[in-house]
Amino acid sequence: MIQPMTWPSSGTPGCSAILLIVVIGLLLAACSAAPTREAATERAQPTPPPPTQVYFYPTRGQNADQQERDRYECYLWAVKQSGFDPSQPNLAPHQRIEVVPQIPPGQDTAVGAVTGAVIGAVVASPGHSAEGAVVGAVVGTIAGATSESARADEVARAQQRVDQREARRRAELEQQAANYRRAMTACLEGRGYTVR
Repeated sequence: MIQPMTWPSSGTPGCSAILLIVVIGLLLAACSAAPTREAATERAQPTPPPPTQVYFYPTRGQNADQQERDRYECYLWAVKQSGFDPSQPNLAPHQRIEVVPQIPPGQDTAVGAVTGAVIGAVVASPGHSAEGAVVGAVVGTIAGATSESARADEVARAQQRVDQREARRRAELEQQAANYRRAMTACLEGRGYTVR
């Protein structure tokens, strides 16, 4: 049978009371949600570049040298018209690394609980330091959890801004690639090729 915990007769908490407060604080800190690696891994996957292949076939009996010259001249013209050069490597999303320091999950809650317990015990009236420590630990835990929640919200907002910028950049790249394909097709068709 488990015996209830009793306080020493002097009215001050013993080592077991302080240990109980620390354990409660650590248990509450463990309740905070840790960020999942799955979401971070999912974002780190590089996206393939937009397709820029243009297949063309001679319709006027152009030889291989003429085909290569026409392809190169149309490539230069399409780059100038579209502002997109498929031969230039674009910085892939997985190469853009932003390092942001973070406090381990649960740390604010644990620190708040311990700090609240110590302050509660110190400011409590004589003979009630144990109750003051418990109240302080609870208030400190709530304050620490609120701080962690605010930090997690800010991280989520920052990630959303990064995702939106990446989506805009990706859409612009897709549009430039489409413009390049159209320009390349127009140039090759104008020189007597069938383009697919």
